[in-house]
Amino acid sequence: MIALVDCNNFYASCERVFQPRLEGKPIVILSNNDGCVIARSDEAKALGVKMGAIAFMSREFFEANGVQVFSSNYTLYGSLSNRVMRKLGSFCNNIEYYSIDEAFLDFSTHPYQNLEQVGFEIKHQVVSEIGIPVSVGMGPTKTLAKMANRFAKKTKKQIGVHLLDTADKIAEVLAFTAVGDIWGVGPQYAKLLQKNGFHTAADLLNAPEEWVRKNMSVVGQRTFNELKGIRSIGMEESPAAKKNICVARGFGQLINNKADLQGALANYVSIVAEKLRKGLLCTKQLHLFVETNQHRAQDEQYYRSIDVALPVASNDSTELLHYANLGLDRIYRPGINYHKVGCMALDLIPENQIQFSMFDAQNRLRKNTMMKALDNLNIDLGKNSVQFASQGNGKNWHLRQEKCSPCYTTRLQDILTIQI
Repeated sequence: MIALVDCNNFYASCERVFQPRLEGKPIVILSNNDGCVIARSDEAKALGVKMGAIAFMSREFFEANGVQVFSSNYTLYGSLSNRVMRKLGSFCNNIEYYSIDEAFLDFSTHPYQNLEQVGFEIKHQVVSEIGIPVSVGMGPTKTLAKMANRFAKKTKKQIGVHLLDTADKIAEVLAFTAVGDIWGVGPQYAKLLQKNGFHTAADLLNAPEEWVRKNMSVVGQRTFNELKGIRSIGMEESPAAKKNICVARGFGQLINNKADLQGALANYVSIVAEKLRKGLLCTKQLHLFVETNQHRAQDEQYYRSIDVALPVASNDSTELLHYANLGLDRIYRPGINYHKVGCMALDLIPENQIQFSMFDAQNRLRKNTMMKALDNLNIDLGKNSVQFASQGNGKNWHLRQEKCSPCYTTRLQDILTIQI
């Protein structure tokens, strides 16, 4: 049996953990630069707040209806996600971290006698120890576990646990689930299925297997088998190897000078380098780009990109910063109001498989030692405690986060204090 544990309205729930006064109140989380709504609590959904709603256009509605508005605080969300995943790992050794707020648990080799009770125990421990409410769906396959979880959220919200351990329970969930809500069935396949008279998962299960194979390729065949209770989608115990790492963000305000643009790019390149080292990877090529705001008709529109090859694959911040600056020199144009800059590391390889050059003049052992020291200092002292001068102070380009909550779990000065 496989379980899918999904955190309920995760971003909104994270904001409530350290602010209990928010319980029962409508909450929305905004995108980078506080642009639009990317997450909502149930109360906000009940008010009719739509995903993607433009923040400044909805301000009066939010104020009139007591909607609590927050900038996205990914540091807090990531920290609480790690706590949830560690707790789930105490119930099961075979776990797949599917997303920041979801995980699959494979109980096939566990001697639990009452899996439904295990589901309730997971739900209880996560909310009581971490403060995040979760729903638990269990089924013979990952697809059925997904459907069980959705069924629990839609029809058994107060219970929050649903186990598909009988044919009748499976049939009930299959009939309840529209084809467009089946995990792995995208919009195009959903339209195809509906056009051919298949409206629910139960309808799809009764489709001729030959028709599924012919019209829905291998992916459709796997989903078809999963609905029948045949495991066709395995557990991924480790994330798939990254093909690239990208950091690209819009600015809190427009930039029209090279120094600020260099500072922003240096900051993003440093993040890319840190992620490379954390993943034990190196990059052989950087892709850089700059662009204006396409929604500002009064500005001259400009977009340029460039690929910069490195002589030796690297994850050294100083080296990546050097080549990023060379690339920026090639694509920068004065007199432009820049809205965004980005850096993408391409051609990633494991750091133990670097092909060195006999003409390489870099002391790579020394630089690796320096990068490890830099990373350790930032772990001990806090993120960005030690950084490169070229990153600047970011006052002219940092993301707009006017409603960001404190980083209660990762920043010493933000830890809650209690007066007795």
